[in-house]
Amino acid sequence: MIRESLRRIIALIKKEFITIWKDPKSRGIIIALPLMQLFVFANAITMEVKNIDVALIDSANTVESRELLSRFEHSPRFRKFYYAENEADLKEKIDNQKVQIGIYINNDFSTNIKRGNPAEVLIIADGRQTNSASIASGYANQIVNEYNNYITGIAPQIAPSIRNWYNPNLEYKWYILTVIVAMLALVITLLLTALSIAREREMGTFDQLIVSPLTSFEILLGKTIPPLVIAMCLTCIMTLIVITAFKIPFMGSFLLFFVSIFISLLSIVGVGLFISSICKTQQQAILGVITFQMPAILLSGFISPIEDMPKFLQYLTLINPIRFFMLLTRGIFLKGMSFHDVFINWIPLILIATITLSLAMLTFKRKLD
Repeated sequence: MIRESLRRIIALIKKEFITIWKDPKSRGIIIALPLMQLFVFANAITMEVKNIDVALIDSANTVESRELLSRFEHSPRFRKFYYAENEADLKEKIDNQKVQIGIYINNDFSTNIKRGNPAEVLIIADGRQTNSASIASGYANQIVNEYNNYITGIAPQIAPSIRNWYNPNLEYKWYILTVIVAMLALVITLLLTALSIAREREMGTFDQLIVSPLTSFEILLGKTIPPLVIAMCLTCIMTLIVITAFKIPFMGSFLLFFVSIFISLLSIVGVGLFISSICKTQQQAILGVITFQMPAILLSGFISPIEDMPKFLQYLTLINPIRFFMLLTRGIFLKGMSFHDVFINWIPLILIATITLSLAMLTFKRKLD
């Protein structure tokens, strides 16, 4: 009995692999697309602000004002500097988004410095891009403060010592690449699983599957294993690329990492199979994937911290597998999370996988009955 069941499951698994692999478009989507996206996103997606263009008005035109501006020019954060003729010219450059910030130095700048009076430097940021404006004006403010400390020679009584744990130099690629691995694994896994049953329905082979000797559990296994194996292999390849090509140190346990990937992908496979089981066409399945995918990414903590979300959304993230998948990949990769911390994040993923796979199996069983 068990041998016959295994034979049927293996036959269905082989059929799934052949169906996925025989289509050239599917091969390109499964293999080439995620690897290409890994390299593109690694260099294109960033929340850092660099290459800031600046419009300047130096009404003082003195040694002190030129020295301050030279500090901006030698900063790696700033790129081009446009000396505006007047306030209207400066305003026009900001309005037309030719520059991100404007700097205005009054004509009494040096006089006030020599007399010990406050010397004002006006920093104008383009507030239409709130994140960029905040960061760019912060850079400018830091340079002005450093120059102020230099000319006054007054050292603060408390000198802060800043240390950045797990990413000492605040390398943004360390953060983004560990997250991208989880994101691309999510996309591929969802597409493979969500399209599997919908494709069978469109091709008319789902009815044959129903009348076959396969039980609902055997169908579930046959539909779960192929996308899980493919997603696991791709995730391992992407992880290897991140470590070797991008030189990001792996601080944790490889065993914990791979087990975490398996459990995370299993929960995503469950979601994909459930979506596929309630869709009649591949178009509906793709729309279902998009409907789930976008909120899941937004509620994962990737864009904004979960702690900053409203309370009801924080509770909603507890049923989001991407939240725990990202936390595990980033935590094991950069931090070297302990088994205890990893296990705590396995629990919701196992529950999500159990519930979604059970719902998918119940759907299969209803069709069989």
